Amino acid sequence: MSNLPKKLEEEAIELCKEHKLGEPKRKEVLKRVKEEYENAKITPGESIGIITAESFGEPGTQMTLNVFHFAGVAEMGVTLGLPRLIELFDARQNPSTPRTEVYLKRGYTKDREKVKQIASQLVETKLQDISTEFSLNLTLFRIEVTLDKKKMKDLKITEAQLEKTVGEELKKVKVSFAQDKLIIKPKTEEYELKVLYQLKEKTKETHVKGVKDITQVSPIFNGNEFVILCAGANLEDTFKIEGVDETRTTTNDIFMMAEVLGIEAARQAIMNEAINVIKQQGLDIDIRHIMFLADAMTNSGKIRGITRSGITAEKESV
Repeated sequence: MSNLPKKLEEEAIELCKEHKLGEPKRKEVLKRVKEEYENAKITPGESIGIITAESFGEPGTQMTLNVFHFAGVAEMGVTLGLPRLIELFDARQNPSTPRTEVYLKRGYTKDREKVKQIASQLVETKLQDISTEFSLNLTLFRIEVTLDKKKMKDLKITEAQLEKTVGEELKKVKVSFAQDKLIIKPKTEEYELKVLYQLKEKTKETHVKGVKDITQVSPIFNGNEFVILCAGANLEDTFKIEGVDETRTTTNDIFMMAEVLGIEAARQAIMNEAINVIKQQGLDIDIRHIMFLADAMTNSGKIRGITRSGITAEKESV
């Protein structure tokens, strides 16, 4: 079976084992797989570029333009239809609605409490989320934050942790506790109200706990296991959380996939995203055209869009 790609061959053998096929049947299956593979190949010299462009262009005109849609159970906005396809193939740096699907390791997938615990570790908590009031004390030139003790207890955030985190996030400030309030005082001696006001606004956005950029989480049961859908994307920090399965967790930010998991993962992500959009629109485009586009976008080792500054800029021909 030399001229079959290794992965295809391995998958076929694996499936034969699963279905407990004997040697003659296994040979027959591999023969059929080889035939299918040969038939799927493109004739040398065929103008695949034009055909791919046509096969996307025609159904593309029938796509709806509903940009926003609350996907299924999770009340999370997702860009769909033509706008998503355009931002995908233009290789825009940041998707308009970044989203992460967090899969869990064995032992966590069915336990509702463990899933809730992981979800609470994922969602980003800012200082304003655990505070009831931010006030400026002008006589002492400092910011006083009244904390919500109940929320802190729920999120298991201690005063010592908070003091350390806020001090690390906001450089050039002194952080302390006084009369149950978090006191933030600038180290600089610039006695300007503007400086203090800007610091107050910055303080509200200070990251306290969870994974940065993940604004919303929603655990859903997809029939056989729990999956946590997250609004926002930050793969690197998501992988650090115990119980998260790094091998299956994905995001719709293809550049983040390339950075964290490599260019092959980004190629697969481009294919998955395109297939997803096309299927949701009830259209049908041959997988080979999608694979060809994903290959063309990633074969240099970097993601390039199908734009005049991306792929087109690299062609020698007129």
